[in-house]
Amino acid sequence: MPRSDSDGYDVVLLGATGFTGRLTAERLASHGPAGLRWAIAGLDPHRLAAVQEALAAHGGAGATVETVVADVTDPTSLRRLAERAAVIATSVGPFVERGEQVVAACADLGADYVDLAGEPEFVDRMWLAYHERASATGARLVHSCGFDSVPHDLGAWFTVQQLPEGVPLTVKGFVRAYGALSGGSHHSAVRALSRLRQARAVAGRRRAAERRAAAASKVTSSRRVRALPQRPSRAPDGQGWALPLPTIDPLVVRRSARACERYGPDFAYGHYALVPNLPLAVGAPVALGAMVATAQVRPGRDLLLRLQRQGAGPSAERRARSWFQVCFVGTGGEREVITQVSGGDPGYDETATMLAQSALCLALDADLPSTAGQVTTVQAMGDALRIRLQAHGMTFRRLSAWPSQAGPAAGSRP
Repeated sequence: MPRSDSDGYDVVLLGATGFTGRLTAERLASHGPAGLRWAIAGLDPHRLAAVQEALAAHGGAGATVETVVADVTDPTSLRRLAERAAVIATSVGPFVERGEQVVAACADLGADYVDLAGEPEFVDRMWLAYHERASATGARLVHSCGFDSVPHDLGAWFTVQQLPEGVPLTVKGFVRAYGALSGGSHHSAVRALSRLRQARAVAGRRRAAERRAAAASKVTSSRRVRALPQRPSRAPDGQGWALPLPTIDPLVVRRSARACERYGPDFAYGHYALVPNLPLAVGAPVALGAMVATAQVRPGRDLLLRLQRQGAGPSAERRARSWFQVCFVGTGGEREVITQVSGGDPGYDETATMLAQSALCLALDADLPSTAGQVTTVQAMGDALRIRLQAHGMTFRRLSAWPSQAGPAAGSRP
């Protein structure tokens, strides 16, 4: 809920001078209600002032934006920010390097938090360090509020709602997308690939801590949530191949399932990329393996990082030609449903909309689930966020048959 003091903010956006951050600021200016109390924050007051001036041209909420100087490595400045903010949204990554102090300030002072982190190691570290504190202060820490992992988390939830209650459910998500990877996302991905060993160790520590917490609570449950076998298979329509996607998205979906009984007594989820032909199905894992191997050594990692500069991104024309579709096949109680989540440019335009709407949802929507600590988008916002995203161009729909794999025409939304 908004801060009650007169100098408080409903939303503060960190990283507004970066490429994705600036797009998010534009969404807040265009989509935010009149009277929204919000600010953009960062290190350089001159760059912030230039973004503020550009946002004012949007009218509406753009006319009310303020600027605040803050440093993601300075706990004191971030605590001052969290004291004044109902929600802090951040696009400043790689999060494993630059994200912890923002989470710490929000958890300690009870401010809500949203980010674009697609880094499992970072999310697990933040759960271990700050979930308990945030649960006590009432802060909602919601990671992965962009293409990682909103369409997948909300899409799986939307699919489950079309299936019978109280029976075992299986959901498979199939991803198709056309678009460019941002410089920030590229750097985050390379660093994540270079830290797979550390990520596995942290994930193990989290699982052990969760088991201890469950045992201490003495609350037992017979419900089961599991991953489907991760192996390549033919696409549901037999046209092309489905390759397991080792992203944070299936982890988020399964965490939502563990938190909500509506997913049934036995819930299984699989997450896949759709590719059109066998050569690509064979070549993609080989290319990923080569990238992983290269990222393990400093010279190779530096080479990969130089391939794309942070803060850069594609033109508006390129983004206008980009799109994504995530199709879900859900089964349970002798029923099968097919659903689809779709939208425009996944890496920038839609990601900016998702982050902005997540922040506005937490700050302004009254009828949200009662929760605190590190939670998923389904746990924290659920249908309220889906409704907001639908109002701004993303589609969630139930299909009568599997859709064609011919992508949207250039320049059109799916």
